[in-house]
Amino acid sequence: MNNQFKEQFGRYFLAGEFEEIYEKTTKSFQNLVSLEQFRQLSLDYNSNVSSYTCIVSNTFQGLDRHIWVDETYSKAVVIAYDRQDIIQAIYLKPFATYPNSDQIWTKNTYNMPINDEWYVFWGGTNEFINYHYPYEQQRYAYDLVKMVNNETYKNSTQRNENYYAFGAEVVAPADGVVVEVIDGISDNVPGEMDEENLAGNYCIIAHEHNEFSMIAHFKKDSICVKTGDKVKAGQLLGLCGNSGNSSEAHIHFQVMDHQDFLQAKSLRIKFHGGAEPIQGDFVKPSSASKPQ
Repeated sequence: MNNQFKEQFGRYFLAGEFEEIYEKTTKSFQNLVSLEQFRQLSLDYNSNVSSYTCIVSNTFQGLDRHIWVDETYSKAVVIAYDRQDIIQAIYLKPFATYPNSDQIWTKNTYNMPINDEWYVFWGGTNEFINYHYPYEQQRYAYDLVKMVNNETYKNSTQRNENYYAFGAEVVAPADGVVVEVIDGISDNVPGEMDEENLAGNYCIIAHEHNEFSMIAHFKKDSICVKTGDKVKAGQLLGLCGNSGNSSEAHIHFQVMDHQDFLQAKSLRIKFHGGAEPIQGDFVKPSSASKPQ
């Protein structure tokens, strides 16, 4: 497959070049969906569309992924290629946006709650790169993992200790006062989820301007601050774990307008240096996050 096809996919799709696209899909896809079915679905989807624009191009879980949206930002076509340029996935789905809340940034400036390099697994302002986005309480949350050679683990996926994120330090994203700590919840076996304790072990910090940061899924018994403690940006809070509604070790980080994360509204985070990280980015701590 040449680069022109990838770069001009939206034009090919809108022009009805469905057979050429279909021939580049996997055999399993073709067994599920016939060419005629794909043609009809695509024709229907293209109704009232004048153009498609690629708004995201990244590498995610080993696939080269592109997100195309129509001129009204109401329809999305998501396509993912493997290293052999075979189309492994193609999604036709409404593109939901929340332009009002997208413009409400935190008044405070924050750092990621990290002290070395992490990878943004979920993050951004659409649901295709941030599964939190449709939900008001966590719309601008980030999930961070540690990635080495495009993998989050070594050897096997069966043990928490095999994940690079497990046991890594988690630090305060800004100065504040600890207002809630939950600890003592066991880490999950990788792949299993604890839906009764959604956040697992977590810490909530109150900041100026009535903003609250929440960091979740800490390792059991690793949180080293307590309610009432004053913390400085970059101060150790605990260790990354796999507790709560989590399938593998990662950091969940969000800022919100209320201490109760089930009732709060998520706020879009203003980061030091003006960074706006999204899925697929590697992020590092800013100099502002290092304790003085």
